[in-house]
Amino acid sequence: MKFRHCLAASAALCGAAYYTLKCRKGHPDLHKLRGWKYAHRGLHGEGRPENSMAAFRAALEHGFGIEFDIHLLKDGNLAVMHDSLLLRTTGCEGRMEDLTTEDLQNYHLEGTEETIPTFRDVLELYQGKAPLIIELKPVDGNHAQLAETACKMLESYEGVYCLESFDPRCVQWLKKNRPDLIRGQLSEYFLENDDTLPPAIRFLMSHNLLNCMGRPDFVAYKFQNRERTVTNRIWKDLMGVQGVSWTLKTPEEYKIAVKEGYIPIFEGFLPE
Repeated sequence: MKFRHCLAASAALCGAAYYTLKCRKGHPDLHKLRGWKYAHRGLHGEGRPENSMAAFRAALEHGFGIEFDIHLLKDGNLAVMHDSLLLRTTGCEGRMEDLTTEDLQNYHLEGTEETIPTFRDVLELYQGKAPLIIELKPVDGNHAQLAETACKMLESYEGVYCLESFDPRCVQWLKKNRPDLIRGQLSEYFLENDDTLPPAIRFLMSHNLLNCMGRPDFVAYKFQNRERTVTNRIWKDLMGVQGVSWTLKTPEEYKIAVKEGYIPIFEGFLPE
């Protein structure tokens, strides 16, 4: 009797885990993202700041797709920056979410003449010439407004792109409101790398157990953490879900990621 109960409990746990890990498969445009090399925050370095128009132009000149981050501004527009806080990249205090579009020209990136780009600036530059991996960066519960604004700006864009976020609420919003778009869940081993989230949330996100919220088309997991949890093998190898690998910082890491079937996002070198 105890064995049967244990077996039933194990089966129930496996079923629950499978459900929580389950992603959407078969998006007709997902293959268009494959076969490209994606420059992390643009092809930055050598005087080209991350997430700058100079870095995006350099990536395009080399025939690379790009991964970049967008924030919702105070006036409802979208701008490109990794951090919400401005200090690291501009040397100034403040937050992206408190700026207006007009303010952007006053913030220079990494001591250069480059200023913070708008989302539309990047779309106009690329114009469908290479794919875009767009990360939604919500702050203070603005996930729905951020996702909706991005989708509205993308309605007239004819190139290949996808939207991704660490915040499963963004992915869930896309699932409900823009199911036709390619959507991805970003993740890493938060139990080791992040102490800003409650422990339970860190556990669920580390093991991709919130995939049930947004049913992503792909999971973008930190390359250096990919073997930290068995659930990565389940969704990728057993369930056949597309993986994206970030951030590949050496040619060796790049070769491993591509060999393992990941869509590669690289930084700090030029892949062959």
